[in-house]
Amino acid sequence: MQLKQATMADFDQIIDILKDGANQLAERGVDQWQGDYPSLDQIKEDVENGWAYLAVSQDNQTVGAISLVPAPDHSYDQLDGEWLLDTEKYIVIHRVAIHSNHAGHGYATKLFTEVINQVRENPEIDSIRIDTHEDNKAMQHLIDKMGFKCVGTLHGVYRKGEISYVYEMIKPDTK
Repeated sequence: MQLKQATMADFDQIIDILKDGANQLAERGVDQWQGDYPSLDQIKEDVENGWAYLAVSQDNQTVGAISLVPAPDHSYDQLDGEWLLDTEKYIVIHRVAIHSNHAGHGYATKLFTEVINQVRENPEIDSIRIDTHEDNKAMQHLIDKMGFKCVGTLHGVYRKGEISYVYEMIKPDTK
């Protein structure tokens, strides 16, 4: 798996991947991403700031998208919980989706592994943070499998009445 930094030329492809992700969530009965999040403006901001990436498989297929947002992330200002590490040197994984055409091949695991490997090599980052909707069991399973620890909840940050579980991983040791 390779992460390719997205450009505005990739904008429509990112939108397609994220809309497909929203449809996958809806099919599983998960009410995440069913409103105006992620918005076109949010995706544009991700791309313009260099936070948006495409997930490219070994056979050079674009299989997914992800945003890696540097601190501070004010979505977490209302965290009901406690961070593993009190630091401003973190990144946040947001807006992750593997297109349904590429589901079932372990690409989400490979994508997270690549992010973790890149963080391991970056002296500017101490931890990785992520959150997901309380009903998104597939993402919760992936986050747990990758070694993140649940540190708390968010209430109504993305949509009124919505609960999100928040996770953190302290940067793995460099090997």
